[in-house]
Amino acid sequence: MTYKYPNAVLMIFCKAPVPGQVKTRLMPELTAEQAAGLHTELSTATLQRAALSKLCPVQLWCTPSIDHIFFTESKAAYPLLLKQQQGADLGERMHLAFCSALASYSRALLMGCDCPSMTEQDLEQALIALNEDNEVVLAPAEDGGYVMIGLSQPRPELFDNMPWGTDRVLAQTRSRIERYKLRHHELNEQWDLDTPQDLERYRLLQSR
Repeated sequence: MTYKYPNAVLMIFCKAPVPGQVKTRLMPELTAEQAAGLHTELSTATLQRAALSKLCPVQLWCTPSIDHIFFTESKAAYPLLLKQQQGADLGERMHLAFCSALASYSRALLMGCDCPSMTEQDLEQALIALNEDNEVVLAPAEDGGYVMIGLSQPRPELFDNMPWGTDRVLAQTRSRIERYKLRHHELNEQWDLDTPQDLERYRLLQSR
């Protein structure tokens, strides 16, 4: 396949849609099965948007195992490579994924699979910013985290000892970018789907 940015790769982090293990903050509003179904729906939309855009190669980084049927079916449906997440916590898993990707590509983006506001244009803006010699690209999230990060070389200092899952992640990431004097670019603010309020917003978006 011909890509617009063949020197870059997009990594998508995704959990297997196992009931009771995904989107747990939406329970009891949703049953465990409904939450897993929503996770599947969001992940599929993300993969579709990423893979069909033909911007750059796509890797699906899976946990707990690449053998889950959702991952094998996704690989059959879209042009993507399955990779196994490794590491003790989210920061280490992200850092190791970047090390792997940047051994083969000169730019890499990493995102989750639950950001309905992320568009193909946002992905392309991130790739353009990385190609303009920015060392870090961030897509900030309304909840104080970020939904995507891009790097031109591994930066363990951005992932080590970070308060993952809190509203302090974005502020701490920005402060480390400043401390290490990294050239960076921020995209428009996004939102991801974690809470019952987010779910309501998503349903309104879907009904338009």
